[in-house]
Amino acid sequence: MKMLLVLIGIITGIISGMGIGGGTVLIPVLLFCTGVSQHTAQATNLAAFIPSALAALYIHIRNKRVKLRLAMLLLTGGIAGALLGSFAADSVQADVLGRIFGFFLLVMGIYELFRK
Repeated sequence: MKMLLVLIGIITGIISGMGIGGGTVLIPVLLFCTGVSQHTAQATNLAAFIPSALAALYIHIRNKRVKLRLAMLLLTGGIAGALLGSFAADSVQADVLGRIFGFFLLVMGIYELFRK
């Protein structure tokens, strides 16, 4: 089981590094393979995201693909949104949070199918 989780971590790290979002893989795997709650899966995904995001950010900054002024503005709003979202998620029951997450994945999947 530990080896499977390490492999899943590598896969989600690669996906995150490409900017796709490893949580779309990691959260369902944590839910179905480890039996953790929706809240725990989402929090674990966020904790696992930090090192992979920092590594990817380093590479993209080194290759001059990041507009730092734009990134700082997004970071400011992102921190505020993350705090609000965390408080909101904490007040929602796990089954409702799971449905919201599933609906989000469905909408994004449909969007990706039909975008130009």
